[in-house]
Amino acid sequence: MTIDEQIAFLTKGCVDVIPAEELKKKLEQSAATGRPLRVKLGADPTAPDIHLGHSVVIRKMKAFQQLGHDVIFLIGDFTGMIGDPTGRNTTRPPLTREQILANAETYKTQIFKLLDPDKTIIEFNANWLNAFKPEDFVRLTAKVTLAQILERDDFSKRLAAGVPISLHELLYPLAQGYDSVALKADIELGGTDQKFNLLMAREIQRAYGVEAQVIMTTPLLEGLDGVEKMSKSKNNYIGIAESPDEMFGKVMSISDDLMWRYYTLVTDLIPAEVAQLKANVESGAKHPRDAKVELAKHIIADFHSQSAAAEAEAEFNRRFREHQAPTDIETRSIKAAGSIKLVDLLTQTGLAASKAEVRRLIQQGGVRVNNERIGDTAAEIDTAAAKEALLQVGRLKFLKVMFE
Repeated sequence: MTIDEQIAFLTKGCVDVIPAEELKKKLEQSAATGRPLRVKLGADPTAPDIHLGHSVVIRKMKAFQQLGHDVIFLIGDFTGMIGDPTGRNTTRPPLTREQILANAETYKTQIFKLLDPDKTIIEFNANWLNAFKPEDFVRLTAKVTLAQILERDDFSKRLAAGVPISLHELLYPLAQGYDSVALKADIELGGTDQKFNLLMAREIQRAYGVEAQVIMTTPLLEGLDGVEKMSKSKNNYIGIAESPDEMFGKVMSISDDLMWRYYTLVTDLIPAEVAQLKANVESGAKHPRDAKVELAKHIIADFHSQSAAAEAEAEFNRRFREHQAPTDIETRSIKAAGSIKLVDLLTQTGLAASKAEVRRLIQQGGVRVNNERIGDTAAEIDTAAAKEALLQVGRLKFLKVMFE
């Protein structure tokens, strides 16, 4: 690739490249000297799983890796114990060292679904931050003013609302910024919500006499609802360690409009290919459902395999086009005498969280017994006459119950 082609490849889907002219300069210097750029992506292991939203920026790391640059996945085992205040309206509860390390192990496994493990550098920021003496922290805090820290929206909003800010939270962007000093990062990647932290790292690098990194931010991926950003807490996520069948079903549930956002951010298709695919759908040459099937298969192939993607498509068609149940349904024995109310059975088996939820699902047509849709919220099953029943809630939840 020419330098301009590399820039187009690397910046696909980016929101910010700051400063853009320095990215070109660094790429040119790398090509002239043969020295790979050092590309950093940091993640605090505050939860055990990585979802598709996280993969947006990991894909950007993969792009640099494909061009021969050194990519550094930095696990914030030190900063994770502080807690990133980004997007928080309260102080984040601290995690223990044991929780951080357990989560970090899962991160290392999951990122290698996209990155080449032999060419990925794994670092832990406790290696240098734990070695800091009190005077080192004093020197670090002297590099930044309180006014600069309070420019952060999260802090200014909390101050205005009278919500407490713990002093240790102010150290977070300083510690994260020092990571770029320790690693001599040329490029740092992050979501748009990390822009303040990434810019702060440029300032801290300069203060320590290190050439400032270029920062590149990627959009925050909307979750399955198309409204909130993808998040496990909002239950609108696709986990990259989920089964192919789960992934396929979730991708097929997103809206036609949101599909193009996913094509742009979580596949390797170039913008021209996405534009052509969208034009084919808008012209009627391709059905939106078929485009969504292709999207699901692209995603599954990245995290599992091409064969797993094909099998997931076949299973989805069998279940939803041909209205057949999946082949691997869990079977459970239930003690029941006489008749049992469906709302009681579904809550007892965990297919629904509450009786109110069961009633709502029935009213919405989301409950089937033995492949027949149930419309009566007071429905009962005669367990004396029926020794077993196939329960279905929504598209993805199945359970075969045997009555004793």
